[in-house]
Amino acid sequence: MISRIFVAGLLGAVAMFIWLTIAHMTVGTTGFQALPNESAVSAAIHAGTGDKPGFYLFPYEANAMSDKAAMARYAAKVKQNGSGMVLYRPTTEDASMSPGQMIGEFIKELVVCVVAAFLLAEAKLPRLWERAGFVAAIGVVAALETNVSYRVWYGFPGDYTAAQIFMSFISYVVAGFAIGWWLKPTTPKPLPA
Repeated sequence: MISRIFVAGLLGAVAMFIWLTIAHMTVGTTGFQALPNESAVSAAIHAGTGDKPGFYLFPYEANAMSDKAAMARYAAKVKQNGSGMVLYRPTTEDASMSPGQMIGEFIKELVVCVVAAFLLAEAKLPRLWERAGFVAAIGVVAALETNVSYRVWYGFPGDYTAAQIFMSFISYVVAGFAIGWWLKPTTPKPLPA
C-alpha cells in the first residue's frame, strides 16, 4: 500500500508541477507593479542593507505587539512614512531560476501530494471525481489559509491574492485527478475460513 501511495503522490506532484509552471508564467505576477523611481529606491535598499539578503518589514519595532510604547512609535512612523515589506536579494545572488529552486519546488509538491494520497487512501471513495474532489478540498484549505492571511495582515493586493488562491486550488485539482486515477480503492481480501 505504501508504494501505491508514493506512486500516486509522485503522479500528483508531476501534474501539480506542470500546472504551477504554466500558471507562474501566465498569472503568477498578477498584482505586481513596477516600483516608482526604481533605480533610486533599489540603490537605497542596496546601500541600507549592507548587501545582506532578507525579508524586511518597515517600520520595524521588535516589541510592538507586547509594548505599548513600541506600538505607539510604530503607529507614528506609519503615519509619517507609510509601511511595507521588501524581500531583498543582493547583487551577489543569482536572480535566474536555478535547478536547485526547481528541485526544491518539486520536493515540496511531492511531500504535499504524498500526504494528500495518504489521506485519500483512507477515504476509500469509489468514483474518480470524488477522489479528485477530496484532494481539491485539501487544496481549498491550503490556498485560503496563507494567502488570505497575507491579505488581511500585510495588505497584499486583492488581485495578487485571488491569483495565488486560484493557482494553488487548481494545482490540487489537477493533482487530485492524477492521484485519484492511480489510487483506486481496494476491496479487502476475505480472511481464510
